[in-house]
Amino acid sequence: MALFNLTINGKSQQVDVDPNTPMLWVLRDHLDLVGTKFGCGIAQCGACTIHLDGNAVRSCQLPVSAAEGAKITTIEGLSEEGDHPVQKAWLEHDVPQCGYCQAGQIMSAAALLAQNPNPSDTDIDNAMNGNICRCGTYTRIKAAIHTASKNL
Repeated sequence: MALFNLTINGKSQQVDVDPNTPMLWVLRDHLDLVGTKFGCGIAQCGACTIHLDGNAVRSCQLPVSAAEGAKITTIEGLSEEGDHPVQKAWLEHDVPQCGYCQAGQIMSAAALLAQNPNPSDTDIDNAMNGNICRCGTYTRIKAAIHTASKNL
């Protein structure tokens, strides 16, 4: 075990865990931030997406030791009131079906828009590649990202 000082959603957190513990389990099991979901465990589905220094990363494969010193943002920290432009656009376009993938989808979309506030369809496809939605709401996801880009 080792002690790690993390900055998560703007707050300093300290955890005593094995250095190889994936951030997903640090967030969920040690810090009770359960908005980030477990999907596949091999960084292929996107349900566990968080921001590490503003970049979308898969937390199921990110060891806590690699996250120390970085600014980590989870779905809980994207906006205090749930009013980030992406979250609002998700509701406007009725994107969620079962909702399981949505935290990861939203985090990937928010990272895209932070880096590219006016993405093309190709930019969206590239940024969202690997975020799997079993319910197939991809056209609504793309429409919501375009709407959010107009409301940044």
